[in-house]
Amino acid sequence: MRYNKKKFLYIISPLKIKKSFSKDLIEIFKEKKVSFFQLRLKKESFNNKLIIGKKIKKICKKFNVKFLINDDVFLARKLDADGCHLGQKDMEISDARKIIGKKKIIGITCHNSLKLAKSAVNKKADYLAFGAFNLSKTKKVKYRASINILRKARKMTNTPLVAIGGINCNNYKKLLLNKANFLAISGYIWKNKKLKPIETIKKLK
Repeated sequence: MRYNKKKFLYIISPLKIKKSFSKDLIEIFKEKKVSFFQLRLKKESFNNKLIIGKKIKKICKKFNVKFLINDDVFLARKLDADGCHLGQKDMEISDARKIIGKKKIIGITCHNSLKLAKSAVNKKADYLAFGAFNLSKTKKVKYRASINILRKARKMTNTPLVAIGGINCNNYKKLLLNKANFLAISGYIWKNKKLKPIETIKKLK
């Protein structure tokens, strides 16, 4: 899986999609800093996710951003998404590949564990997601990860590393300087009371 250093952002959707969302997303993608977009809707019905997903997929395709689905491989298959993100309690990578296809991207949550990372590498995950590196507005933090885990993981594998958890304009550079290939961001963009979504992205240079 190739990556472009300038396109270091991995954006995760808000849990609720507002009317202004598509317009905001287009503005963000125009900045050419985003490699991945993950649709993460925990409380919507499958049909609603399909409707929302189809619209977002078109925008992603237009701007050459990989469109991923959180947790749900069946939704990923139905939408013919570029791939899926799996948590530790979701299905095995091998089973997910049988459902969505061998060439699709599958990323794995590794929390703060090298053991989980090694297992994911052996199972041929396309990226490893570590975190939370900071307190997050998006969900309660069960696992705290340190910069050290990124350095150790990089020595172990060339698989792309994604850092997640409370990332904003004040702390993002440290992660990029310490081997993170991509930064997964949600709350900083969608729950920011001071800045509009496009303004948050402009601060990440």
